Amino acid sequence: MSSPRPRIAPLDQPYPPEIQAQFDRIMRGAPPLLLFRVMAGHARAWDKFRAGGLLDPGPLSLREREIVIDRTCGLNGCEYEWGIHVAVFAGAAKLTEDELRATVAGDATSPCWSPAEQALIAAVDALHTCATFTDAEFAALSAHYDEAQILEIMLLCGFYRTVSYLANGLKLPLEEKAARFPTV
Repeated sequence: MSSPRPRIAPLDQPYPPEIQAQFDRIMRGAPPLLLFRVMAGHARAWDKFRAGGLLDPGPLSLREREIVIDRTCGLNGCEYEWGIHVAVFAGAAKLTEDELRATVAGDATSPCWSPAEQALIAAVDALHTCATFTDAEFAALSAHYDEAQILEIMLLCGFYRTVSYLANGLKLPLEEKAARFPTV
């Protein structure tokens, strides 16, 4: 269960003007996430964190990107980040309740996934478990995704594993409007 306060105190308002401008750009007018407020209190960590962001349009579709992020967070038990992504992106990514549940409690053989999505889930699982792919796993992934997409998948897995470490290690309380892990 989340604690009422994170282990490292977040910035409180008023934020320095440069930080406020960064929050405004990232959050598009919404209040900054607690994770961002904690990170922004430490300039080096905040700069490195922002440099690693992968939410810009990339070689994966929104749906594929969110499957990778949700599965990575699900495998890492990071309800904080999983819940934010589900609340913000699941509708636009057209992820169903069964698919969202499968990002937490399913696997690549879950019947809700297309063959390409099964390869995607298997890749995320392999990276999570072994930090690599077998030749067969890479071939299965390559049958559906090109080199740029495969690199993006690997980058997303690594970045959101780091985000999971941060959110879990800081014991961030869940964001009020974020989704909760499904009950299985």
